[in-house]
Amino acid sequence: MRRAIFILGLIASLFGPASARTQSQSAKSPDPVVGGGTQTVDGIAARIEDNIVTESEVRELAAFQELVDGRAQPRSELIRELADQWIVRGEANAARYPPPSPEDVDSAYAKLVKQFPSPEEFKNRCARVGLTETDIRRILEQQLYLSRFLDYRFRPEAQVDDQQIERYYKEELTPQLKARGQMVPPLDEVEDTIREVLVQRVINTQSKKWLDETRERLQIDIVDGATS
Repeated sequence: MRRAIFILGLIASLFGPASARTQSQSAKSPDPVVGGGTQTVDGIAARIEDNIVTESEVRELAAFQELVDGRAQPRSELIRELADQWIVRGEANAARYPPPSPEDVDSAYAKLVKQFPSPEEFKNRCARVGLTETDIRRILEQQLYLSRFLDYRFRPEAQVDDQQIERYYKEELTPQLKARGQMVPPLDEVEDTIREVLVQRVINTQSKKWLDETRERLQIDIVDGATS
């Protein structure tokens, strides 16, 4: 899967793009982590207003990106993505937007597993990056929640007309299919699919604009730390 901003991918694919730990602990202090009989305190990666992003959140996001994309983004980009999640989550919680159902999470998890050669390979990859099934299901649940909220918020503005659909069909879809040696279906057979692709483009554009503008108004301080 491609990563732009985790919530700006094509929602109609897996769950909406993306990539990341979305159940942020920003609203509370770092929790102690106990391992090997020694108690350590989770570090602070960034401060957003009066909340925090922890180093464990950054590491988990990096692990999920490595699992899905094969590599993680630089630390600064990971923190920016977590800040974007914080922004969207705050809006969604304020709007009392409902969480996804367990069935939705099951479906997203199954689709993710199918992207790998086999379930065994998926489990091996999860072990290598240090993510459990519980971790991944929680991440997927939150990604569904955030991506669906953005769809809910910006879809009413996403108006697509017939000329845009026809232009996409002629200038993008047809050349792509021909380049792969595939048959080009009649426009009326793919019109609804094209419409949704274009709607998602508008949602992505509006979401990114809103996030960029909101981020500029926030006090975000990144704490120096090791690169991802």
